[in-house]
Amino acid sequence: MTPNEQDCHIDAYLAQLGNLRHLSTATIGSYRRDLQDLAKFAAALDPTPRLAELTHLQLRRFASQMHSRDLNPRSIARKLSAWRGFFGWLGEHAVITSNPVAGIKAPKQGKPLPKALSTDDAVRLVTQTTSDTLDDSPRLACDRAMFELLYSSGLRVSEMTSLDVRYAKTASHVSTGWVDLDAGEVTVTGKGNKMRTVPVGQAAVAALRDWIAVRLSLQPADPHALFLSARGTRISVRLVQLRLKARALLIGIPSNVHPHVLRHSFASHVLQSSGDLRAVQEMLGHASITSTQIYTSLDFQRLAQVYDAAHPRAKK
Repeated sequence: MTPNEQDCHIDAYLAQLGNLRHLSTATIGSYRRDLQDLAKFAAALDPTPRLAELTHLQLRRFASQMHSRDLNPRSIARKLSAWRGFFGWLGEHAVITSNPVAGIKAPKQGKPLPKALSTDDAVRLVTQTTSDTLDDSPRLACDRAMFELLYSSGLRVSEMTSLDVRYAKTASHVSTGWVDLDAGEVTVTGKGNKMRTVPVGQAAVAALRDWIAVRLSLQPADPHALFLSARGTRISVRLVQLRLKARALLIGIPSNVHPHVLRHSFASHVLQSSGDLRAVQEMLGHASITSTQIYTSLDFQRLAQVYDAAHPRAKK
């Protein structure tokens, strides 16, 4: 297998992932980087083997090298998964006879709980009306609508930035997400190309109506996008991250606040109030209930804090 053949095999494998599993462009990019890392490991060997010639022992050594470099166990597990899938695909196409990654496990990793804001901090963050810029009411209206929606509906930031003002289907554009303020709901396309509809709270609906009224006067460059940058184009994930972090620092929340913190806060606060794990799973768009169960641990931490503060025999 020449380098060109290797590249062709990698391209064909990634194309299949996109076509059959409907993985996002970002996920496909991650797989490509993981396979490129594998090629770099192989290139460092003397003599340099073809990827199809790599042995179980060599791949185990690669995993050990990543661990010795203090690479996060989660990242090692992801790379091994990408490599295992690639070699499995080579086996299906009769390029190799066995999968050399089979049986190789990543180092054990802890399961840190997701970070969530307190209810007071979350509400303060999404309702704050001051800005670090002067005379910028369109940005303020946009930011408030975005942050209210993130906290109200627990969306992933990529789902939110993909939203359109309303459903549209044209020759050049088909909506993957949109809002229906009259119904009080938002429809998004999440991981695995799965579509779901989530309720939107009254505060977020009001903020969205205010922003859409402002948006109508802006003559946006993107006629479909719900949330816009200063140039009138669809807002990027990175810009949302920067604006939210700046808002948190401005109002005195010292922790590193990013959009996923609002998603965690949404899940934690709804679960604390309702105890309905299945409903939270549906609203978050988790394929497995195990992904949602981590919030039960987060909720137990809160209960433990209440107990420690209130019970006379819990105090030291």
